[in-house]
Amino acid sequence: MKNILVPTDFSKNCNKAEELGIEMAKLYNSEIHFFHLMKTPVNWVELDKEKEKRYPEIVKQIGIAKASLRELEKKAERQGLECRTFLEFDGGQANILKHSGHFHHDFIVTGSSGTRGGVRELLGSNVEKIVRKADVPVIVVKDEKVTFPFNNIVFVSDFLQDVSDAFKQVISIAEKCGAHLHLLRVNTQTDFNSIEQGLDPIKEFLKKFPDLDNFSMNVYNEQDVETGINNFLRYKNADLIAMCTHGRTGFLTLFSKSIAEGVTNHSELPVMTIKM
Repeated sequence: MKNILVPTDFSKNCNKAEELGIEMAKLYNSEIHFFHLMKTPVNWVELDKEKEKRYPEIVKQIGIAKASLRELEKKAERQGLECRTFLEFDGGQANILKHSGHFHHDFIVTGSSGTRGGVRELLGSNVEKIVRKADVPVIVVKDEKVTFPFNNIVFVSDFLQDVSDAFKQVISIAEKCGAHLHLLRVNTQTDFNSIEQGLDPIKEFLKKFPDLDNFSMNVYNEQDVETGINNFLRYKNADLIAMCTHGRTGFLTLFSKSIAEGVTNHSELPVMTIKM
């Protein structure tokens, strides 16, 4: 992980994402970029200084945003990190993804409005689309206090498809943090079976990772995947939920668009998605 992007609108949850981004950058010795996208009533980049005076409130907001980005840059540099900041105008979520692709980010850490407002608007963009379309792993920080280094990471899958590459990225974070990995399979009403049968796909999957030792296997029989995750979290502590997405359809078979976005929307814990 060489380059981390943190889009921010300077809200409370984005502040938590900023902190997490800095801590992860320290752990991986990564460069960190803070990105703020501002909505403006006109094409701001084409205005000259004289025309900018017609929009005093926008000028004021730009000044505040630049000052906030400077503070983030100073904060990162005090931690010994290389840091860059970016302020762009309009463009929606495509600008964030285009920006990320241009600078070859390895990871995106962002905040959201969480359970109170849903993962809807951030920086004038749709966080759900960022999660679905980003080519790199994304962590969405929610309402719950972020614990880092992570102590317990839940990796949710049906383990019937090959999610090895995604799991390797989760293992990398777990090993860096010294975290325990909880592998969770949720049997829905369409595939209820015994717990032992439910464990078989996980056991088969783990044959690809013979050196993995700090983990547990878990199977829940529930009516839907999101309920299974929530019930698992009632009895187990976790700092991060991790799952896979699919570039074309949004999510792997176990995780329909509505299920995975529901988890990202409703979970108060940070949620990490990895595109397959």
